[in-house]
Amino acid sequence: MAGSERLDYGHLMQLSMRRMMADVLSHVAKHGLPGEHHFFITFETNHPGVDIPAWLRDSYPSEMTIVLQEWFADLAVTSDRFSVTLNFSDRPEALVIPLQAVKTFVDPSVKFGLKFDGQEPDEDGEDVSFEDPKETEDGPEDTPDPPRGSADVVSLDRFRKS
Repeated sequence: MAGSERLDYGHLMQLSMRRMMADVLSHVAKHGLPGEHHFFITFETNHPGVDIPAWLRDSYPSEMTIVLQEWFADLAVTSDRFSVTLNFSDRPEALVIPLQAVKTFVDPSVKFGLKFDGQEPDEDGEDVSFEDPKETEDGPEDTPDPPRGSADVVSLDRFRKS
């Protein structure tokens, strides 16, 4: 290793935490949410690759928080993104969120959270994809009931200590 080269432990830790988040979401896509677990996921709505309805992007031009709790449909995880259908005022909407767009991942049921330090491009300037993706194309074998209720967009400020 040359004298000026260093291992970027911060970058490696961010990659590991994003992989862990993807693994958790993959598990939930296959088996559902266990117990009282639920997730608050804050992401950058203007990040390249984010695919959300225009009306949501208009309401949340820089970031929004979604909640995966009582119901969600079609959760799927690939090497670099996840997709999910949520219900906004009895209006099901599909969202596609690159893992690199996620700013925070919180499971308040066990007081666990991850905070990411922005985008983590690789050496070529491209978003990082993880090797050995664990893709989930289909949810459980039983087709879930259509979504009911509504999805909440929340601010995590209420969880921060003053």
